[in-house]
Amino acid sequence: MAQITLDKLAHSYFPNPQSEADFALKEIDYVWEDGGAYALLGPSGCGKTTLLNIISGLLVPSRGCILFGEEDVTQYAPEQRNIAQVFQFPVIYDTMTVAQNLAFPLVNRKVPRDEIDKRVADMIKVLDLGDKANRKAQGLTADEKQKISLGRGLVRYDVNAILFDEPLTVIDPHLKWQLRTKLKELHHEFGHTMIYVTHDQTEALTFADKVVVMYEGEVVQIGTPEELFDEPAHTFVGYFIGSPGMNVVPCSVAGDRLQLGGQEIALPRRYAPLEGQVEMGVRPEFVKLSANGEGIPVSISAVEDIGRFKIVRGLLEGCSFNAVLPEGAEVPAEASAVIDPTRIGIYHDSHLVRGEA
Repeated sequence: MAQITLDKLAHSYFPNPQSEADFALKEIDYVWEDGGAYALLGPSGCGKTTLLNIISGLLVPSRGCILFGEEDVTQYAPEQRNIAQVFQFPVIYDTMTVAQNLAFPLVNRKVPRDEIDKRVADMIKVLDLGDKANRKAQGLTADEKQKISLGRGLVRYDVNAILFDEPLTVIDPHLKWQLRTKLKELHHEFGHTMIYVTHDQTEALTFADKVVVMYEGEVVQIGTPEELFDEPAHTFVGYFIGSPGMNVVPCSVAGDRLQLGGQEIALPRRYAPLEGQVEMGVRPEFVKLSANGEGIPVSISAVEDIGRFKIVRGLLEGCSFNAVLPEGAEVPAEASAVIDPTRIGIYHDSHLVRGEA
């Protein structure tokens, strides 16, 4: 296992990049702690795979370097980095049994036979595949085959890191939760450094200790699931994390006063003058609806009853605006939004401005 340091790392697929727009991965400085569980989260084309390929050695970055522990591995080929990788589709041998598939990476590394047998037996038990240990892989279900792929990465005790490239994409939805839970259990048991690439926020938030949110080639925030929800550092994080995502509405701010339409809200922090695009962000969970005119008028367009709560969708100052209300809460015909000022984030050109207390 290893601490992984990304030192001023950036990558462009152009031979002579001229501007920041030419970079598929914009500069990132970060340290992945030894034994940590990380997720790279973002939509297609945001740079997740580029970053993963740099870590695995499939790509050499245009700028910066990558260290495993104290060792600079920037120019190392994948086989020199001592990593395991689990791909979107199961990579196994159908003609081999489950046990033979799990043993294969150890046989290649000339691990002693008795050690191989012990590790394979332990992994079969962990993966709940004991009754299929001697069956050929070709007759197994997709989730069982992917379990074998996971096991082939985890059976090696000596790896610097295990990389997962959207490993649950081909799995039926009702089985994904079981495999995510199993993967989390395996991380706690073995303590490997794990990096998990996904576009699914549920997968990222339930697996990772720290989530790396990427947008248009930039790492816009790295934090715990709680930090991403409570204080999104970028409007994209607020939009992408949560269901529904954060409300974002243009506004103006002067000192500790926020102007939204004809309404004024007192803020708990003071802000220096902001020019350019200024927006207010607030999660739907921190919005209440009032029928007595208190707050900012909202035009309601739909109410979705989810069972435990209601999602109220509408427009505020011409912008999409949602509120999450408890089950049984009344939805006024003519409603106003009452927003908790302590839960408001102020964003300048899409980035969070923290202000002064």
